[in-house]
Amino acid sequence: MATVTLTTELRNEYQHLFATCQMRPERATTVDALATQIVQNQPRYTAVGEPLGIPWYFIGVIHSMEASLNFRTHLHNGDPLTARTVHVPAGRPKTGQPPFTWEVSATDALQVEHVDQWQDWSIPGMLYKLEGYNGFGYRTRHPEVLSPYLWSYSNHYESGKYIADGTFSLSAVSQQCGAAVLLRRMAEIGTIQFDPSGVPLPAATQKPGNGAPLAQFEPLVRFSATEQSPLVEELQRALDKFPGIFVKVDGIAGPRTSDAFKKVTGHYLLGDPRT
Repeated sequence: MATVTLTTELRNEYQHLFATCQMRPERATTVDALATQIVQNQPRYTAVGEPLGIPWYFIGVIHSMEASLNFRTHLHNGDPLTARTVHVPAGRPKTGQPPFTWEVSATDALQVEHVDQWQDWSIPGMLYKLEGYNGFGYRTRHPEVLSPYLWSYSNHYESGKYIADGTFSLSAVSQQCGAAVLLRRMAEIGTIQFDPSGVPLPAATQKPGNGAPLAQFEPLVRFSATEQSPLVEELQRALDKFPGIFVKVDGIAGPRTSDAFKKVTGHYLLGDPRT
């Protein structure tokens, strides 16, 4: 049972943290590799998620966190599919005989955690459910540390980790990419897109908004997939302030930055070959 409820204050916290999340540059290669692998496995996640009403990318992120994206292990905890789970939750699935298919085990794992009963797939809703999947121990016992299960590999996390059940070390550093960082990266590359309230939606339903505050950047920033500029970083930070837009702040005004600019202003950056 969750010890923390999704209040308006907590919603706002999740929304702010997600909007300001930046992956650490030295972790970029690892994060991109994980995000790419999750996207490549979308059909398997969708096959499990659709009957349960769970978005495929949510399952993909849990698969990364709990099983290192290994389809030969249980989604519950990474134990091998050749037997029932040994670690918590032990003895799953309770029905059927091993070896289990990944799909059967994954369905059981999601139902055990009541993810199939969850209906709020907004950014705050997903982050709340993900934090609860791992447990709210950081939030309730060590609020000075944002949960690494969500924020490891980002600017929101430096150190602090449970190194064993009930044993916390402030100096220990998580070596696993956080779930929120993976979701944020998939938003940056356009795999997931959000409406202004933070609810994921198909890209085709998004419409350009009124981007007057960003007009100042257009004469100074031109499209380039290789050149880096502090002005582009300023533009990207400005774009990130718009609801539903998530751009990696890297100073390169490439296709993703130009796409975000178009959503806000109605047109691509100068020099974009698509104009």
